[in-house]
Amino acid sequence: MFQLFRLKKNNRMNLNNIHNLSRATKRSIFLTVDSLLIPISLYLAFALRYGTATPWDPIFSSWALFPMLTLIGSGFVWALRLHRIKLNAFDTHSISNIGVAAILLAFSAMVLSYLLNLSAPRSVPVLLGLFFCLLAVSARLGGLSFLRWASERGGDRKPVAIYGAGAAGIQLAAALRQASEARPVFFVDDNPNLHGLMVAGLPVHDPALLPQLVEKRHIAQILLAAPSMPKERRDEVLAKLSTYKAEVQVLPSYVELMSGKGLVESLRTVAPDQLLGRDKVALDTPEIAKTYAGRVVMVTGAGGSIGSELCRQLLNCNPARIILFEQGEFQLYSIDQELQAEAKAIGIPVIARLGSVTNKARVAGVIAEEAVEIILHAAAYKHVPLVEENELEGARNNVLGTQIVAEAAAEANLERFILVSTDKAVRPTNIMGATKRMAELVVQDTQTRHGAIKFAMVRFGNVLGSSGSVLPLFQKQIARGGPVTVTHKDVTRFFMTIPEAARLVLLAGAYAKGGDVFVLDMGEPQKIIDIAHRMITLSGRKVKDLQTGDGDIEIIVTGLRPGEKLYEELLIDDDSLLPTPHPKILRAQEAMLSQIEVASMLRELQESITKADTVRLRRLIAARVEGYHVQSDNSRVS
Repeated sequence: MFQLFRLKKNNRMNLNNIHNLSRATKRSIFLTVDSLLIPISLYLAFALRYGTATPWDPIFSSWALFPMLTLIGSGFVWALRLHRIKLNAFDTHSISNIGVAAILLAFSAMVLSYLLNLSAPRSVPVLLGLFFCLLAVSARLGGLSFLRWASERGGDRKPVAIYGAGAAGIQLAAALRQASEARPVFFVDDNPNLHGLMVAGLPVHDPALLPQLVEKRHIAQILLAAPSMPKERRDEVLAKLSTYKAEVQVLPSYVELMSGKGLVESLRTVAPDQLLGRDKVALDTPEIAKTYAGRVVMVTGAGGSIGSELCRQLLNCNPARIILFEQGEFQLYSIDQELQAEAKAIGIPVIARLGSVTNKARVAGVIAEEAVEIILHAAAYKHVPLVEENELEGARNNVLGTQIVAEAAAEANLERFILVSTDKAVRPTNIMGATKRMAELVVQDTQTRHGAIKFAMVRFGNVLGSSGSVLPLFQKQIARGGPVTVTHKDVTRFFMTIPEAARLVLLAGAYAKGGDVFVLDMGEPQKIIDIAHRMITLSGRKVKDLQTGDGDIEIIVTGLRPGEKLYEELLIDDDSLLPTPHPKILRAQEAMLSQIEVASMLRELQESITKADTVRLRRLIAARVEGYHVQSDNSRVS
């Protein structure tokens, strides 16, 4: 075993010595070899012409050809740059240059024979050219084969299989042959017409044989090289490949490669809808365009994940104007820059306004100045652990901010006000969810005092791809090589995509009758750990098995964070559901506080914030938010 290791090590050292030769040394070697091939080719031409291996008499009578043609031929080799041809880049263009050198060499032999009045037969120069071309090409192919053989014998190149024998797969195989990290062994392809053929020097096999081939050929990595493969088929192939004992990676598309990204960054990102565990909900209805067409719509929190998507989708609803209201300067700048070009093209003004929803004068001023008719209120602090540690600011922004915007909408006699809420507001175990439930209570109360305006609320599940959601977090962790962190193996969540969430808000505005809570039928809740498994697989990686060590991305359970629930709910009262014109959207009419109770709650909340009394705030939440409870420690894991 030790001798085998030493042999492999010596092979690697010898190969490295060859690769480490200077460019000038390599060119000198090629020039010398090509120069030596000229007299050898001339000898072979005489031997073939006279039918003997010892044509010494005719060679002696024409001996002057040997030194003169060697000198002239070396000049042709230099002029045509044959000594600069890289073995790894040996192609038809290089062969053409060798052919030109062979023709010039044959022509030179004819001219010299005539000028020196030599007795050599006229066929000898032609045979000289043919032999030189054949030997020069063979020498390079032999050198290339030797380097590949030595490299493979070195033992440190991973054997890989390429799924897809098309243009992308062929180019990948060519690139891998020049790489020192991997060695292409075979192709697999869905096209039965290719099975059994040799493509780019590699055999093409049926994908059904892949399990046996991976085992037999000790394949360490499978590369999916099919950038144009339909998404459904790619997902199916990746799911099957993930069951083999080999790392799986996806070749990036040509667009991704041209963008200058590295391989890790260019690995296909997982589309949010691939993680839903259900079909996407079709939410395109004529009611949306009818509701917002010709209206001035203001979006608070316009720079956030949901707010920005709302603004994008509003452009398709032909509103009179879109008002972007955001307290984060950079976020406002970003969404404004993104929308302006498209908005100008379709003639919809987009106005950016800096401001906080807790600034009553600023909110009322923008509403009056821009003649706002509809408000989509998406501004909120939503990150559970952060709000848990900064509960007073969370309450100020989420509750008092909602009150200020809702009251401003009522005083300006707007047409509609839609609050973006969360499933964490239902029987909350954290301050963020509790403050969102209090915001719902504020909106319900405002509706009772302003019946002419349509107030409504929309509850989301977890929005995949939004800031702070598992999708960007897991993607970053996978890109770094893991580990992927999950707080509890049994945590479940309802999931929806950002476009679904934004569309639901717009539909809620269209269906609102007053005081409604809208929810989307999102199917069964998904386990977060299952999402992690799916993302790793769809990213072309494999989950690491802690017992066997197989796989490359580890999943670690870290324990529930402060205020985190094992599962979420969308409704406080399941019996309150009413249908809407859309079968997947439900309306809930839930219990609410009286006007006196809401007023008392807001006064107490303001006092808690003014006096920075977090104990008082939590006591208020426990008294006013139905179902609020602190997550017990026994549901945590170490």
